[in-house]
Amino acid sequence: MTVKSSISLSDEHHAFARAQVQDGRFASVSAVVQHGLDLLRQKAEADRLEYAALRALLEERQKGTFVPAEEMRRRVTSLVAARLGDAEPK
Repeated sequence: MTVKSSISLSDEHHAFARAQVQDGRFASVSAVVQHGLDLLRQKAEADRLEYAALRALLEERQKGTFVPAEEMRRRVTSLVAARLGDAEPK
């Protein structure tokens, strides 16, 4: 179902949309706008899923064992030293 809607575009946006139509990429300015809205919807959904995954990861991590900052520094320093030691030519 298609709903007619009146929108306002800046001169720059309108010129870009018309150029897309003139280049044969879209049948009309409406098609350009619809495509832009589809892309925006896809991005919003991808962002929502990414935030949900990050939220779930944080919740999972919060359930784990807390490691104090000084202990984490020691662990990271040890890992870096081990990596650099492995990277040295023999």
